[in-house]
Amino acid sequence: MRRRGPDFRRPARRRLSNVFWLTLIGLLILLFIVFLSRDSHQPTSRSPYTKKSFRHDRTIEGLNVTEEMLSPDSVARQLNDQISLAKAFVVIAKESNNLQLAWELSAQIRNSQILLSNAALRRTPLTTGESETTIRDMALLLYQAQQLHYDSATMIMRLKAKIQGLEEQMNSVNEKSSKFGQIAAEEVPKSLYCLGVRLTTEWFKNSNLQRILHDKRQLAAKLEDNNLNHFCVFSDNVLATSVVVNSTALNSKDPGKVVFHLVTDEVNYAAMKAWFTMNSFRGVTVDVQKFEDFGWLNASYVPVLKQLQDSETQSYYFSGSIDDGRTPIKFRNPKYLSMLNHLRFYIPEVFPALKKVVFLDDDIVVQKDLSPLFSIDLNSNVNGAVETCMETFHRYHKYLNYSHPLIRAHFDPDACGWAFGMNVFDLVEWRKRDVTGIYHYWQEKNVDRTLWKLGTLPPGLLTFYGLTQPLDLSWHVLGLGYTNVDPHVIENGAVLHFNGNSKPWLKIGMEKYKPLWDKYVDYGHPLLQQCNVH
Repeated sequence: MRRRGPDFRRPARRRLSNVFWLTLIGLLILLFIVFLSRDSHQPTSRSPYTKKSFRHDRTIEGLNVTEEMLSPDSVARQLNDQISLAKAFVVIAKESNNLQLAWELSAQIRNSQILLSNAALRRTPLTTGESETTIRDMALLLYQAQQLHYDSATMIMRLKAKIQGLEEQMNSVNEKSSKFGQIAAEEVPKSLYCLGVRLTTEWFKNSNLQRILHDKRQLAAKLEDNNLNHFCVFSDNVLATSVVVNSTALNSKDPGKVVFHLVTDEVNYAAMKAWFTMNSFRGVTVDVQKFEDFGWLNASYVPVLKQLQDSETQSYYFSGSIDDGRTPIKFRNPKYLSMLNHLRFYIPEVFPALKKVVFLDDDIVVQKDLSPLFSIDLNSNVNGAVETCMETFHRYHKYLNYSHPLIRAHFDPDACGWAFGMNVFDLVEWRKRDVTGIYHYWQEKNVDRTLWKLGTLPPGLLTFYGLTQPLDLSWHVLGLGYTNVDPHVIENGAVLHFNGNSKPWLKIGMEKYKPLWDKYVDYGHPLLQQCNVH
């Protein structure tokens, strides 16, 4: 048999072997790539211990502490704990008048702080050896403080007693402040008293004033002309009333149509007549009366005058002996029994010929023309007033005693309150509905002061309940005598009311609002300068 040549001996086996090894190497490379890819996509996990350690490190970074202070055997931490406790004991020792212990604790606190400062400066932890004496001395002082019952329980009791004592002092100071503020608000400043005396003297010694007043009687027809704009003010304050009249006149578009009806008492009658006779207010008609001349004003008709004759009422308002002075002084202000205060409920009797009138308090300033008030439709109501119930405080339940069955039966506790000070009264409707009779009914029911405590607003809320027409808020801006008012609201207000104790003619008046009142006072007037009115 002939053998094949070398070039023709089993070439297929050699090629197969090469393919096998190449394929194997390729598979190995592919497996290696897959393994690397899976390893790179697998999320990195951190053991709970590692996570906790990480959070722990972050916490340490946020605090002013070191690893040495966190150590269970930390000397620095022990010193800091002692200092904190010692500081508390220092306060209590001083409260207990143990000044010696307080001084020793303070000295030991300084020694401990010096040790900590030195260790911080040299950047090495405190050793037990160098701090042993300081820690022992402080521990002895703290033990001594604990033996004196300066423990936590005692500390809490002492602090509670201290807080209670401070609260009692604060209540006492607030009560005195309220009382003195009320007294200051009620007192007549010396300058205004001087003005009243000088005006009274001028009235009786100057015959020209009386002749001028007699000549003005020719204008009497204006006082009953219902085509004119009638305003009424009931006051015993000459200067305040002058500001009301002057500000109304200066802001009126037609002052010739403005008529002011002023009612005062006999004491201030001459002064009031003298002032409004010697001064002109842009052609405004001013008439002055005294309520003592009203024949119908007597105890048989007026409940307030009847109450004034009662000895218990006199004692309540003028001495406070009924309840040993427990009732706050503001509830016992005699002005609440003043006829000038209650005359607002008798306007139809005071001005029997008038059909509509605008009532103004003497602590207001007018800065807009008020003639549009007389054309407002009151929708058959008697009283046109600005409501004050934007806040809960000014609803009926804040003024009246709803534990009384009469109040509960007749009045909604959430009914909206309103303000005296600038009110439009329809006197025709008033007479038709006998509103003064309604007022008498409630005033007589409150002889024992169980329906309401003070003021003319509560009886006003009862009297005009269901008879009040709300007016736009800009007609009457309140609060300038006791609180802060939005400047924009003040700027747009027609009548600014200084209700509260801080009247603008008093030293306790709010300084930022005084210029609104001052600009209607002629401080250059000779009588004002003589009496140092400024």
